[in-house]
Amino acid sequence: MPNEPLILPSLSLSAPGEGVRGAGLVIQNWRAAGVAEMVAPLHVHHRDDEAWHVISGALRFRLADREFEASAGSTVLVPAGVAHTFGNAGPSPSRYLLIVPSRLDELISSLHSASAAERASVYRRYESELLE
Repeated sequence: MPNEPLILPSLSLSAPGEGVRGAGLVIQNWRAAGVAEMVAPLHVHHRDDEAWHVISGALRFRLADREFEASAGSTVLVPAGVAHTFGNAGPSPSRYLLIVPSRLDELISSLHSASAAERASVYRRYESELLE
């Protein structure tokens, strides 16, 4: 039933990008190694919130003109309309959960198969905008 709660007794996702889908949300398990450039260029989602829960290591965030690090145990929620990007704070690897509505899960999947020239139009298709 679509209105039933989804209870996850143990979130043992192992493969990067592996996710749990339900209730209109997707929880994906990701890893980042070393000091990486930002995972995505600065962008904004006009209608969707996005959240990260750092399991180990630390992530570096840029929200509009503010930069900070989120260490293990931290959860970062970026409301719709806030420009953002993120990457591993390194040098140690990080593991994090990405919690997004299904629309952003589709955006991420589409970006992984898009060429660099197609990325701006992919963002627009999902009510988002590439800013850099």
